[in-house]
Amino acid sequence: MEKAWKIVLFSCLVVSFLASSSAQTCLTQTFSNNKRYTNCSDLPALNCFLHWTYNQTAETVEIAFRHTGTTSSRWSAWAINPAGPRMQGSQALVAFVNSSGVAHAFTTSIDSMGPSMQQSVLSFDVPSLSATFENNEMTIFAVLRISGNLLSTSQVWQEGPVTNDRLGTHPIGGANLQSTGSVNFLTGQTGGSSSGSRTRRRNVHGVLNTVSWGILMPLGAITARYMKVFKSADPAWFYLHVACQSSAYIVGVAGWATGIKLGSDSPGVTQNTHRNIGIVLFCLGTLQVFALLLRPKKDHKYRFYWNIYHHSIGYTVIILSIINIFEGFDILQPDDKWERIYIGILIFLGIVATLLEAFTWYIVLRRRKTGSSDKHSHTMNGATGLNGYGATGQGV
Repeated sequence: MEKAWKIVLFSCLVVSFLASSSAQTCLTQTFSNNKRYTNCSDLPALNCFLHWTYNQTAETVEIAFRHTGTTSSRWSAWAINPAGPRMQGSQALVAFVNSSGVAHAFTTSIDSMGPSMQQSVLSFDVPSLSATFENNEMTIFAVLRISGNLLSTSQVWQEGPVTNDRLGTHPIGGANLQSTGSVNFLTGQTGGSSSGSRTRRRNVHGVLNTVSWGILMPLGAITARYMKVFKSADPAWFYLHVACQSSAYIVGVAGWATGIKLGSDSPGVTQNTHRNIGIVLFCLGTLQVFALLLRPKKDHKYRFYWNIYHHSIGYTVIILSIINIFEGFDILQPDDKWERIYIGILIFLGIVATLLEAFTWYIVLRRRKTGSSDKHSHTMNGATGLNGYGATGQGV
């Protein structure tokens, strides 16, 4: 049991490391006005982040562009450019700290390679625009009223020096040449970035749950059912079973938590069947963890009832997991190849389980037959008085 807990602890550490290394910074960011946005993206250059919410009814995009690690002597800008991921033609939002110490935001249209960076109107309406500078972070808040052809467009962001309220030219090397990408305000997808958008979170949610509940859980059940028939595999099968199921539970809880977060960030969007099955799976999976902690010894009088409890919940979890994964495919609607790949994995596991089931019954029946023959031979020997060499046990 001590080895099993070491395996569980190691699994927890690995999963925690992977989760922390892949976490998006923008998901942890907050704003002084307590504003929350539906989507966010870690932009790949200049320590910048974009948050936004698209209002389809009003045809507006509410955005918050944050530039971290800057100073009051630098300006920050974010822009969209329907002509492509470049500076010329960009419709920009610019902010800097003026000589009065106040963050000032304005709009400007970049119409040449040597822009004046003076205030000018954009090709679309900006009903609201403001900026804050706190803790070496410049944040631009804006509401954009854009047409349908700008819902999927290129984005550009930059930073440069400020001297006496005059905006200087930004550097033309390094990260400043990498600060371009694309954004789809409707779907939440971004390009050229390590996206923390809703679409990416939905994909992460799907992958975590498919791997954990849909693959590791059945694999752990197969390990327990078919390995323990081999006496030489005891207790290795138990440790493998614990490692597999514990890893599945830990990764599955991470996927479940991602789903809960997605639900809270998507008001008005409900997936009742998928959500309810997910909650049931979390509860049953937690019960299985307690089953490990409360597992009685083999000769205990309650071991029979524990086995019924453990096996029933285990197979229920596997069945519900597979159902819910296909519910998730219907919601995410990924490329058909991903669903076909998962179906292929299920077919493979099913074939392996079928072959192992047949082999297991062969082993069991052969042992029963051997045991019955040995018992019959022992009975005959006792009745005739013959010893192992065919002679009577009486004295000669």
